[in-house]
Amino acid sequence: MKILFALSWQYRLLACGWIAACAMVASQLGAQSPAPRITSEITNTEQATLRGSLHPMAQPQFDAGRVPAETILNGISIVFSRSAEQETNLQELIAAQQDPSSPLYHQWLTPDEFAARFGMADADLAKVTSWLQQQGFTVDSVARSRNMIRFSGTVRQVEAAFSTEMHYYNVQGKRHMAPSTELSVPATLASVVLAVRNLHDFRPKSMHIRGTRPDYTVTSSSGTFVLFAPGDIKTAYGIPSGDTGAGQTIAIMGQSAVSTSDITNFQGAAGLATNPPATVLMPNTGTPKIFADGDEGESDLDLEWSGAIAPGATIVFVYTGSNTNYGVFDSLTYAVDQKIGNVLSISYGACEAGNSSSELKSMESQIEQSTTQGQSIIASSGDQGSTACYGEYGNSNDTAPVASDEVITVNYPASSAYVTGVGGTEITNADNQVGAYWSAAGSSGISLNTVLSHIPEVAWNDDSASFGAKYGWQMALSSTGGGVSTVISRPSWQTGVTGIPTGTMRLVPDISLYSSPNNPGYLYCTSDTSDWATSSSGALLQKASCGNDQFYDDVTGYFNIAGGTSFAAPIFAGMVAIINQVKNNTGGQGLINPTLYTLASNSATYSSAFYDITAGSGSGTAGVGNECLAGTTYCSSAGTSEYPTTAGYDEATGLGSVNLTNLLAAWPAGSAGTLIPTATKIAVSPASPAVNATITFTISVASTIGSTVPSGTITLTVNGGTPFTETLTASGNYVYSTSFSAMGSYSIVAQYGGDATHQTSIGGATVTIATTSSGTGSFTMAPSPGTLTVTQGTSGNEFVTINPGTSGYTGTVLISVSTASSALANLCVDAAQISNHYAETAVTGTTPVQIALMFDTNAGDCYAGSPVGVTAVQTLTGTKSSRNNTPNPAPLGVAFAGLLLAGFMGRRSRKLRGMAGLIVLFVAALALSSCGSSNKMPSTTVPANPAKGSYTVTLTGVDSVTSSITAQTSFTLVIQ
Repeated sequence: MKILFALSWQYRLLACGWIAACAMVASQLGAQSPAPRITSEITNTEQATLRGSLHPMAQPQFDAGRVPAETILNGISIVFSRSAEQETNLQELIAAQQDPSSPLYHQWLTPDEFAARFGMADADLAKVTSWLQQQGFTVDSVARSRNMIRFSGTVRQVEAAFSTEMHYYNVQGKRHMAPSTELSVPATLASVVLAVRNLHDFRPKSMHIRGTRPDYTVTSSSGTFVLFAPGDIKTAYGIPSGDTGAGQTIAIMGQSAVSTSDITNFQGAAGLATNPPATVLMPNTGTPKIFADGDEGESDLDLEWSGAIAPGATIVFVYTGSNTNYGVFDSLTYAVDQKIGNVLSISYGACEAGNSSSELKSMESQIEQSTTQGQSIIASSGDQGSTACYGEYGNSNDTAPVASDEVITVNYPASSAYVTGVGGTEITNADNQVGAYWSAAGSSGISLNTVLSHIPEVAWNDDSASFGAKYGWQMALSSTGGGVSTVISRPSWQTGVTGIPTGTMRLVPDISLYSSPNNPGYLYCTSDTSDWATSSSGALLQKASCGNDQFYDDVTGYFNIAGGTSFAAPIFAGMVAIINQVKNNTGGQGLINPTLYTLASNSATYSSAFYDITAGSGSGTAGVGNECLAGTTYCSSAGTSEYPTTAGYDEATGLGSVNLTNLLAAWPAGSAGTLIPTATKIAVSPASPAVNATITFTISVASTIGSTVPSGTITLTVNGGTPFTETLTASGNYVYSTSFSAMGSYSIVAQYGGDATHQTSIGGATVTIATTSSGTGSFTMAPSPGTLTVTQGTSGNEFVTINPGTSGYTGTVLISVSTASSALANLCVDAAQISNHYAETAVTGTTPVQIALMFDTNAGDCYAGSPVGVTAVQTLTGTKSSRNNTPNPAPLGVAFAGLLLAGFMGRRSRKLRGMAGLIVLFVAALALSSCGSSNKMPSTTVPANPAKGSYTVTLTGVDSVTSSITAQTSFTLVIQ
């Protein structure tokens, strides 16, 4: 059965409560049409199981014990389904919007219009809000589309409200959190609740694979090597040089912050104009944080290549922050709920079997909304061939896959009926084609943009057991994702093309582009050290990201090289932006698949606009597709042709790749007339404001062609709150001022509505309030538990309550940790908010604030050479990570009898985000000396775990500005 449910969000609740929020919604939208569906009081007397809510990774063999009851969980979301009548009406609307003969053709909804037709009734939302508050939860926000409520509370409250237990799970050598059973909800809610999300921290995986080749278009004693730069792809796929995607907005989905210098360095190296992306941090997901374990590199390449293909488009980066129960799927839901971008690109996925069915239903419902709003979603099909779950399961030692890894399946969201899934191709013997399809290198030995024409493609399949032996078993598969969905029904438009097999389920992918990391691979720039060149022993060879208008590291000469359908998706997103521009689809096209398959069903159009892929990789054998070729050690299907390449459509490469020039000629025209494209930009002043300081956002809307001045209105959404509309000045500007009363990160989205001659556009900005200007009052500190017992090699949580008392305190507390025992030198500490190496939390008034510190006794988690790839901690010899060069300043005026444990240093572990070394500093002078040595690489010997025993650990809090405001407490750490 096709999955058809609802998911969208987010209206920000006002501080005065739910009634005020409802009043504002009513005043903006008028009477709401949906009828109430919750007809009786919500009580816990009778419970109903929420089927399909147990995460597939929450398996008993991975269980690592209970999550402490007082652990705070932020941003849990309860997602509501649509009524049968709403669902019927929605499907009728989607069909009409895609029907050129309908008066509703391309008449897209705004998020508020969608909410009025397909959201929950206000009375229902009020009842659910009341029930959540009765359970002790704090209600954070309501989705703009009125199909989701976000709330926060403790593990104890979650377990009581949803009849479950929260457990830790060690999967693939990483610790995760999830409910241990299916959830239950009050029976009164059972018919309207689709999912309860954000209770686990299993995040989707990126779809890029680092290459192993050293150079591109370089003639040397070792031969000639080629790689793709942006100009090569434009030539190969016939992208017209004069079409740039002007007036379009491409939104890139991410789950890590990035260094925008990597994007501008890439643009300089590629000969493009400098154009950094606008950034939008999803509200209430924590602070901006770089996760340098592939996530940063993923976002870098997505931003770089989408903008390279469509340099005239506005690129907006929508990402989640430091709270790891959020991820890229939440970025996608936010981009849809706020209608950020008319082309959305996501280079992440999770195999269908790796998601709970309730989460899949809720995601599919959200993506349906995007279609009604004119948004086109482009998604990577995956890099594990026909076995999309490969690498998602496995034991804690990472030694071999299990049966679940070998299931023949596809990745979501590429398999969604409302998404264009993009697979991968490659070139056979690319290095030997210089002179035929590539021009020779210049006198310097390095040349850019050397592709001469389209280069014949085969299905991407680089599977090799040798890759598994060299890089770990997860690397053994390197092949285009594709196959048959097991949960999404075959859409009506997936028909009419030679090769489409009979059946009732969705086929993946729809289109394919070059994706191999080695045949030939892509250039990109990143500061993500997990994507840097390494030796055979795993030591880093590369020392920096690219710079100085070159694609290589100036220090060592190494390039960043990768492949995967992660590149294919943003490249095709850029192509879709160009199609929108050329065909005057200023508001977007929504789902483009009906048009793609209609054009491909015409044999003449198919032969001119598509490159049919009928051969496989390696020797070019016809029929070889994306089956496993790595041997039975890695997959049971080795040697079988699961999805071979065929004439026309096939599940390895879809419809094939494209010639964009010819595809544009065949693509149906959009609305009549040509509007002038615009760009909306936001300048923030000051860049780093304090709590309660006035912040000025200057929104400027300008024409990107000519000098005409846009007029009309701008709609602002501040941190996911209720949108409001203002009028532009005669110069096309609007100045908005506000302040924020708490530390954290806040986003603003500005959407220009267009006028009679100018197109719509969108801009975004994020501002971080890091510290208060001054601290007032005083506070005390109390630990819980008094004795924390941890099994050696594992971790445990210690909770610290900052209590202002009756006199009150307002400020930011920085917490450091000290001990008198050198045996804890290899201990690590993690906190949700890390600032300048300290655990940080803001306190206002008399309300106590609790912060959780995770103490990890696995020294490998603090070590750069460990299997999980964690940055090295500071040690007494002075070595530390080359990524973290900021010295660790001791809190002023605080002495700990000469024994100070320096605070929290950022690292890049997927297991413990923000982990830092617990450093024993015997004297202050040694501490300063240690901090000064910032460029040494860590040794290759993994340090020993902290010794078993009982230790006193001291926690010291100090106001971020006024050092005389301080408090201290201690607890006993027992390692057994």
